[in-house]
Amino acid sequence: MLNRARAGLQTLVALGGVAALEILFFVLWRLANLKLYVIEAIAVCFAAGIVYLLALFFFEHTAESRAALWLILAGAVLFRVTLLPLAPTLSDDLYRYRWDGRIQQAGWNPYAVKPDDPRLASFRTPADPPLPGHDIPSIYPPLAELTFRAAARFLPAPVAFKLPFFAADLLTMFLLAAWLRSTGRRNFQVAIYAWNPLVVVEFAGSGHSDALALAALVAAFVIIRSHPRVSTLLLAAAALFKSFPLLLFPAWLRGAGWPRSLRAWGGGIAAAAFAAVCFWPYRSALHQIPANMAYFETRWRDNNSSLYALLTMFSGSPDLAAGLGVGVAAGIAIWAAARRMEPLRAAYLIIGAILMLTPNAYSWYFTWMVPLLCFFPNPAWLMLTILQFLSYHVLIEYGILGTWHWQPRMVFLTYAPFYALLLWQSLRKRPKNSAN
Repeated sequence: MLNRARAGLQTLVALGGVAALEILFFVLWRLANLKLYVIEAIAVCFAAGIVYLLALFFFEHTAESRAALWLILAGAVLFRVTLLPLAPTLSDDLYRYRWDGRIQQAGWNPYAVKPDDPRLASFRTPADPPLPGHDIPSIYPPLAELTFRAAARFLPAPVAFKLPFFAADLLTMFLLAAWLRSTGRRNFQVAIYAWNPLVVVEFAGSGHSDALALAALVAAFVIIRSHPRVSTLLLAAAALFKSFPLLLFPAWLRGAGWPRSLRAWGGGIAAAAFAAVCFWPYRSALHQIPANMAYFETRWRDNNSSLYALLTMFSGSPDLAAGLGVGVAAGIAIWAAARRMEPLRAAYLIIGAILMLTPNAYSWYFTWMVPLLCFFPNPAWLMLTILQFLSYHVLIEYGILGTWHWQPRMVFLTYAPFYALLLWQSLRKRPKNSAN
């Protein structure tokens, strides 16, 4: 009787959470131009973050309810559908995806031309928003570019162009829910991804392509034991959507038995062949990709970064700081592979290190941690996904003066609570570990 009452309490929490979050996402939809009302948008997203964290707390501390699970999933779909019609205004990345897709339809190679190219003036109108990276050819991986090309053909309107990313986000959510429940995890872990406001805003609202990579990565994890070679192909797909998963390959192949296992060799060769197929349509400009990446890494730095900014401050060298970051992340990847660490935990450590050390830590990059937090719930990281909304303060000065400047105090407010809580968690665990 008591358990039934506690399960009923979880259902009530789910109902209240759906209602509160839907009201807040509806307010975002009503604001429409979130860049114009960026202060209000940040406030609403913070309110959604508070509701989200409170809901997770109560889900964790109440008895499991099947009705609550269905409410969590239904609410998650509702939140995303609410923001889907919203034109992307917090970020212009979707418009760059669309431009890349449109020029491909006309026969141009996105790795060889840039939006500033006078030959491509017909692909822009005065009403179009400024494109990010207007002075550089594309740096998106080839499978992402192929997706942009298909979307430009079949979904040319800006809002419709979000549909592949919207669908990928939903796929990730349902894959995680099925995987979590089949392995005995709890409803609050399902809600970690399903109700995360950063995930909802960045994918359903802004249409970031990271959703494609996350769907491929989560699918790879789901079948890693039953179909390791297919799983390796899915990991390759994730890396061909976004480069973050590249560092997961050592732990992945090592876990499959490389270098002694023929199955691991087969998976690696198949992944390399798949990458070659994806790069093939762009082969005429492959030699330009390293120069494009070098230009990007030189031009775009210290955007909402944390440890990279500190390393730059103490070393006086942005190149040294970036190199140290790459070295640490690569070192963790090699260490995890050498220890045959379980790939899910290796991904948690590697992606966490990338986000802390990267020169550019845009808010949507932090969506990469959210599926992993479903298995390794960490209060500091959960809080940071909400604090990332502060990074949109950069749009205030940009809208008034046209300058792109990250205020140090706002970056401090984003990261100081995270590192303080992370340190406190570490110190709190130490006596327990020593007692054991």
